[in-house]
Amino acid sequence: MGSERAGAEGISDAIAVERTLAGEREAYRVLVERHSRRLFQLAYRMSGNAHDAEEIVQEAFLRAYQKLEQFAGNANFGTWVYRIAANYSIDRMRQRKSEEARREPVSGPMEDGLQVDPISQVRDPQPSPERLAGSVELSVTMQRALEELTPAERTAIVMRHWEGCAIEEIAAVLKSSSNATKNTVFRAVQKLRRALEPYVEPRSAAGAMGTKL
Repeated sequence: MGSERAGAEGISDAIAVERTLAGEREAYRVLVERHSRRLFQLAYRMSGNAHDAEEIVQEAFLRAYQKLEQFAGNANFGTWVYRIAANYSIDRMRQRKSEEARREPVSGPMEDGLQVDPISQVRDPQPSPERLAGSVELSVTMQRALEELTPAERTAIVMRHWEGCAIEEIAAVLKSSSNATKNTVFRAVQKLRRALEPYVEPRSAAGAMGTKL
């Protein structure tokens, strides 16, 4: 059994898909183990907590399995299931915002104390986002600012500045044009920049947040 598993782990995604469709459950397990970490990172950044992230990952792989016969073999499985997870994350965010609109707003930080730094890839020597993110107060402010973004804005900035996705890939998830997606990223960065202005020296506030698309 051990040698069979080792052999399965070395197969390509395309072959794993073929074997799964042929009835080999172990082949799909390989796909789950291979791509679950990236999906969890995305889901955690989108949802803000580990519990929701785990549910998103499980649901994404379940939906992928159910639709595997519709999966085009010439596409990349990792990209495909990533988009499924992103779309489901958007649905969850919209549902949560709708539910929160009917309740009193929560004033404290999220349960998991998510350390957020969506602009970690924006280059600016002073002050660095990494140093700013070390502040607990800033982390809470950033989390609240992220929660104020629309689902599309949060998806765009997470995928662009955390995941390093291309504009075209984000546009595919948002079902939008490239230009509209660039505008969505820009709006999200602007909102986060305004939220962080109290923590940044006035002369370098604009540069610290950046508007890189």
